[in-house]
Amino acid sequence: MELGAPACPPPPWRRRLLCSAALVLFLCLWVTSKADQQLAELPPRGWNSYDSFSWIVDENAYMQNAKILAEKLLPHGYQYAVIDFLWYRRYVDGAYTDSYGFDNIDEWGRPFPDLQRFPSSKGDKGFGQIANKVHEMGLKFGIHLMKGISTQAFNANTPILDIHTGKSYVENGREWTARDIGLVHRTCAWMPHGFMSVNTDIGAGRAFLRSLYRQYADWGVDFVKVDCIFGTDYSPKEITTVSELLREHDRPIVLSISPGTEVTTALAENISEYVNMYRITGDDWDNWKDVSSHFTVSSTFAAANKIGAMGLRGRSWPDLDMLPFGWLTDPGANQGPHRTCNLTFDEQKSQMTLWSMARSPLMYGGDLRHLDDSTLSIITNPTLLKINHYSKNNMQFHYVHGERTSIMGDSGHLSSEDLTKHDGMIVGLTSCADEKANGWFVLSQDGKSDHICRNYGTGNSKNISFCLGKTKPLLASDDVIMDNEEYQEKFHLGVVDINDSCLDASASRRQTASETNLLMFSRCKWHAKQMWELNDRGNLVSSYSRLCATVESSKEGVGVTGLRAWIATGNKGEIYLAFFNLDSTNRKISARISDLEKVLGKAFVRKHSCSCTEVWSGKNLGVVTEEISAVVNPHGSVLFEMTC
Repeated sequence: MELGAPACPPPPWRRRLLCSAALVLFLCLWVTSKADQQLAELPPRGWNSYDSFSWIVDENAYMQNAKILAEKLLPHGYQYAVIDFLWYRRYVDGAYTDSYGFDNIDEWGRPFPDLQRFPSSKGDKGFGQIANKVHEMGLKFGIHLMKGISTQAFNANTPILDIHTGKSYVENGREWTARDIGLVHRTCAWMPHGFMSVNTDIGAGRAFLRSLYRQYADWGVDFVKVDCIFGTDYSPKEITTVSELLREHDRPIVLSISPGTEVTTALAENISEYVNMYRITGDDWDNWKDVSSHFTVSSTFAAANKIGAMGLRGRSWPDLDMLPFGWLTDPGANQGPHRTCNLTFDEQKSQMTLWSMARSPLMYGGDLRHLDDSTLSIITNPTLLKINHYSKNNMQFHYVHGERTSIMGDSGHLSSEDLTKHDGMIVGLTSCADEKANGWFVLSQDGKSDHICRNYGTGNSKNISFCLGKTKPLLASDDVIMDNEEYQEKFHLGVVDINDSCLDASASRRQTASETNLLMFSRCKWHAKQMWELNDRGNLVSSYSRLCATVESSKEGVGVTGLRAWIATGNKGEIYLAFFNLDSTNRKISARISDLEKVLGKAFVRKHSCSCTEVWSGKNLGVVTEEISAVVNPHGSVLFEMTC
């Protein structure tokens, strides 16, 4: 062959083989890239149906909202369109949050969309067609789930699908069913007739969850929000199991968990690496008490470096819950949106500012069909969105001082909103590794070990004890004495002078963010949420959540002033400083530039002076040298962007 002459083309069969090999290589690389895709590298944004539709959203309303989401909010990073809460429940008379017998389940005991509300699901299509339409808009599709298995499937004793064989799950020569895996003593506390945990220690329990999440992946789900699995309903084994099962999928799925009542940083330390979002508060609704309750908890998680920590296939984010702006419904309502947001314009800006400075996921909750220009301007403010996604060194800034500017405030005394007081004792839950959980002991009377106590005082009152009566045996729901070996070392705790009233380690109903999350007393029954054990370390351990009880005198709390401040830095050297006025009167709030430098350290690069702009008003404040201050409206905020 002459030098430079063209090579002979390969024969057709070889060309086909080379093309096939190239296609296989491409598909392998594509699948690998999908599996290795980093999830939630930035705080997720999107729309969730709960605040506007409660549980009754239908296909038509959802698709209308998704279309507007794609048109108006997707350009600003809002990409998840989430169907929340009971999409498998029939919307008929008698159906409500904790009703029984109205859910659609398939032959394997898995929830299936209500065909009346979601007609495209007919023919065993599930959410596949809706997900395809959402993906065509450039959005990602999400759904809300409850933990474990439904009581309805448990009572029907449905078989468990083995996804590897397509038949009933068989192990050790027997077919396993729902009654083999459901934990009846671990029902969801605020939906006891709805769902219960499954036993993830056995193959059948894992097989059920595997079939559940395989089905969601097949439908095209990109985001799952699993409820009644965190906080007071903490189910760590189920959280880690679900996370492991999601890692098996080629399809990357964001894992969000809730609710967040009684959440501590120690508790989050155990699970943040397995999820992408986790609620750290109760349900947030459109009232100022809910918004203001988020300042302390968000500061705590920021100080613990939990913002953007490693998570499932990417990062995890403490979640302050949805933004309840615009056109809404009421908590737990059986109706769709019918009213406007109760927060003032200043309060909405304060909420958006805190959510952004704390880098919480941003999930808008209002009906997008009624999205007004003022609300749109809040949730798409470019500086707030930039802070939410790209800022660093996010933390509460403590070096601020303030004074009231109204006549009412001339005395300098704290208002009733500045001081939080509670009578009696506060009983709560925390990680058993928390030193606050230590110190419980057995107090004997008349030779009997019939009280469990803990000293809760400090100073001169440190020997004051809080005691509860220890009662055995445990009673089943039918008042038959249980002789289960697993519970022989466990007991009920009751109030001595109240008959049939036992300490209950889980919320009896879904709590809002502003409610005091106290352990409650309820009628004694055989349920893990009322079972306790005392270990050798002096921990009083809940059999329900494996968290430990704490107690302290609520009268020992200190006053909380009605102002807060947060600080963060931008990716181009910007410094962001937010002032919040939690009080009901105007406040002048100030901070020294030298204190900014003290807190930020090397992240503060100061040349000669700093130019400053107030973000919400767009007002250029010129050069700042020593101090920055502003008069802040009641429940309002100001946000400064400084370039030095």
